[in-house]
Amino acid sequence: MKPTNSALLAALLCSTATITFAQDADPFDLGTLRIESAQAQAVLGNDEITQEEIEKRNASTIADVFAGESSITASGGAPIGQKVFVNGVEESLLSVTIDGARQNKSAFHHTGNVLIDPALLKSVEVSAGLAPADQGPNALAGSIAYTTKDASDLLEDGDNRGGMFTLSGGSNGYGFRSTLSLFGRTGGFEYLLSGTKASGSDYKDGDGTTIQGTETELTDYIAKFAYTSDSGKKLSFSASQTTDDGYRAAQAGPGGIFFIRPDFASVVGRPSVLVQGLSERTSYTLTYTDENAEGWFAPTVQLSYNEQELDASGVTGTNKSFSGTFKNKFELANGTVTAGLDFFDETAVGYSRAAAPFNSSGREDHTNLGLFAQARQDLSDRVSVSYGARYDWQTFDAADGGKYSANGASANGSIDFMLNDNWTLNAGLASSWGGYELGEAALINFGTAWDYTGFTTSRATAARIGVRFAKGPWDIKAALFDTRVDDINAVLPTAGARGAVANLKSRGFDGSLGYTFDKGFVRANYTYADVEIDGAAAGSTAYYLGRPVGHVIGLEGGYTFNNEWTVGGNAQVALKNSDTAMDLPAYEVINLFAEYKPRQMQNLNVRFDVTNLLDSTFSRRSSDGIDATNVVPLTDPGRMVRLTATIKF
Repeated sequence: MKPTNSALLAALLCSTATITFAQDADPFDLGTLRIESAQAQAVLGNDEITQEEIEKRNASTIADVFAGESSITASGGAPIGQKVFVNGVEESLLSVTIDGARQNKSAFHHTGNVLIDPALLKSVEVSAGLAPADQGPNALAGSIAYTTKDASDLLEDGDNRGGMFTLSGGSNGYGFRSTLSLFGRTGGFEYLLSGTKASGSDYKDGDGTTIQGTETELTDYIAKFAYTSDSGKKLSFSASQTTDDGYRAAQAGPGGIFFIRPDFASVVGRPSVLVQGLSERTSYTLTYTDENAEGWFAPTVQLSYNEQELDASGVTGTNKSFSGTFKNKFELANGTVTAGLDFFDETAVGYSRAAAPFNSSGREDHTNLGLFAQARQDLSDRVSVSYGARYDWQTFDAADGGKYSANGASANGSIDFMLNDNWTLNAGLASSWGGYELGEAALINFGTAWDYTGFTTSRATAARIGVRFAKGPWDIKAALFDTRVDDINAVLPTAGARGAVANLKSRGFDGSLGYTFDKGFVRANYTYADVEIDGAAAGSTAYYLGRPVGHVIGLEGGYTFNNEWTVGGNAQVALKNSDTAMDLPAYEVINLFAEYKPRQMQNLNVRFDVTNLLDSTFSRRSSDGIDATNVVPLTDPGRMVRLTATIKF
């Protein structure tokens, strides 16, 4: 039976009463909150891809960032077409931010949702289903929070200015990629300026077939400035722009126009031509924090603007988002409470270059105001809890002139209970109100006026229970999860039926086994995600919803011989999936690396990578069209050799 809003809110109120009594009776301070530890959060599905892990993977695309993971997967091809999935649920159903800037969804279903380059990526925090109330609105199936590096992350101890230059080159279409970063600090002021340029050619898959339209043509710029007063008051500003404007395979569509489809190798019966596409994301974020805050007043104020522009040849779409958060972290004797308000004001605007009746254009507007509170507390030396709630008000202006408004409550709660010195039980439950969804900008009113009959709001329920074992070098985690999202608006409506809805369910198992020793580590992850849409197995073209993941295994390891040499690698294995319209074949891909830091030049790092060592021909389990008879699915690059050199100065 699904949990109701009232049941969750009642549990929240009971927990609040219990915590209040505990504080009045005997306040205590246990230091770092155990439920916020990386180990506890990982069992609850809230994982972090750390700076160290990103650097070990030498990521050049967002898909590389999640190499070796099993619960988080990304589609392949050029950056313009890559999408991220968490337990098979597409990121458009998650709250996605970059340095706090809220990201809107894709403007066109054949392209990725969020164009991001990992050149200066510091970390990625992923919540699978159980997003806390202070993570933001529309976190139906969780959240993804990308954080880029600041000057302080790049400066060596004792230095006030510096720079870093990275140059890499590779075979099989990789081409060349370079990043130049300059950073420094003086007094309370710090700055970071960085630019990346990547250019390559179409790659060949493991069979030697050239995959047309997969060339890399990407630029990325980041500027970050901050000032911190003597008392710790910090004001920071960041701006970034990422552009992919390579030539992509396009096929004819309705209205005598061409559409780029960088998520497919080709479309059966439709000859492909190369057309220059464009995907561009621009983000600005202004943040105020108090780094020396103590006691009851620790405010954070953040304002963000994000714009994503997509030119798919025959149609264009632009998504804009202005958002803000005003919150305060209250320090309690046994934990914290974060409370505040957030908002967003978003638009989707599209235009078609086709002849009538496909010469469409249109606009949708979507606003949200939310109030939230999230508590994180240690109740004893064995029991920790996190619980919170939020309430959101939304308005929606449809492309046909209609106006809609609605509001709803969300609540979540989780517990971390130490059974003994080695075993810990974790459990969590959430009910999240999602509200309305913006439609696909590029196809608003395309071919027919959109019909909003039945247009409604969505809601998600998520549950997770798991255990972890930690003793010496061993770390074992296992969890069962169940995430359901009901009444999802038709973002890509069939015959203009914008009011149609879909129900999504992702349930299964997450597990990991890790062993760490003096000079290295090995880790194995396993995820089984059974993804259904309206009671049937998800197909591989269920845009803005999910993908048929099935069984996925991730492997990763590394060994440091000395101060100069480190070797390692990762692998992903997908088992055969027979739940879909056609069987999805098994595959495995192995990537290896060797890293060298000369003893006499510790500021220089040289790395050698071999990706897809076995030269396998495969399509990623999360790629589009892999079970469609009218599509030739996109295969990944065959064996690729890369050499990367990074020097700090």
